[in-house]
Amino acid sequence: MTDSKKWLLLVGTLVVGFLFYLLAPVFTPFLAAAILAYLGDPLVDRLERWLSRTVSVCIVFFAIFGGLVAALAVLLPLIEREWVAAVNAMPHYIDQIQTRLLPWLATTLGAGETTLNLDALKDAIREHWQQAGGFAANVVSTVSQSGMALLAGLANVLLIPILTFYLLRDWDTLVARVHELIPRANEPAIARIARDVDSVLGAFFRGQVTVMIILGLIYALGLWMIGLNFALLIGILAGLLSFVPYLGVLLGVTLAGAVAIVQFADVVPFFFVLLVFGVGQVLESFVLTPYLVGDKIGLHPVLVVFAVAAGGQLFGFFGILLALPVAAIIMVILRHAHGQYLGSNLYSRRK
Repeated sequence: MTDSKKWLLLVGTLVVGFLFYLLAPVFTPFLAAAILAYLGDPLVDRLERWLSRTVSVCIVFFAIFGGLVAALAVLLPLIEREWVAAVNAMPHYIDQIQTRLLPWLATTLGAGETTLNLDALKDAIREHWQQAGGFAANVVSTVSQSGMALLAGLANVLLIPILTFYLLRDWDTLVARVHELIPRANEPAIARIARDVDSVLGAFFRGQVTVMIILGLIYALGLWMIGLNFALLIGILAGLLSFVPYLGVLLGVTLAGAVAIVQFADVVPFFFVLLVFGVGQVLESFVLTPYLVGDKIGLHPVLVVFAVAAGGQLFGFFGILLALPVAAIIMVILRHAHGQYLGSNLYSRRK
């Protein structure tokens, strides 16, 4: 590759990156649809052995969105109920923390009398609990304040199934068209990188999403079995955040531990909370991640945290969704570049 082509490639990459930065909100439904189509395409290819492409796409499409709608129909009312209960109970929990937990900590740690005053926080929650307590009220408020913003968000949501259907139908054709554009001289190397990228992304999307769902169910069920309030809310939150190493379990232990101590007025239930999350971590480390994800992604936990934080800072929610897949792709490219460097004259030649 000549120097002029290298510079042209660099400029093109910068321009594309800048366009992604400007159009990040617009790309969100396209990204979500592309992820769903990518996840569903292998199943469509399998069904194509017996059925036509269109019929196979319809079956997979209705399976994906039927499952999503059913899950939301079951989970959203439960989550809303727990959220409303949590907001309503917050002043009581703050009272318990201020009158029982903080004095106990001060006595145990020998720190003397605490001066932390939570009355202002309690008054703020009581004043604004209606705004935080109901999804329906929030929707009505949003319609009255910014109808166009709500319509734009609704349009983006409705775009996802439409885009997913067309991407599923034409996925193999789109991949073939892109493959035709690759210069023949570079086709073997690029095809090899593309296969590795596909392997990494498949491991991430199909494996990590499954791990997150299973962990959320384990945490929610375990916390419910010990009688903890808001078990479903805390469990699902911890499961969803488990894609960042240790973030889900740390946040889950913190929230569940605080609720347990205040709810039961004893430190013993806190150890049951630790047991629930400990079981979840053991299953994740020795069963779920090895069998469902494997070691194909190969991202260090520090790099995972940095990628998510950088993606959120640069592109918002769109960047959070894209952070780990892009980081995984970059790692694949860097591995190939590292292998080429070790086999090059620049590395092996001596003075």
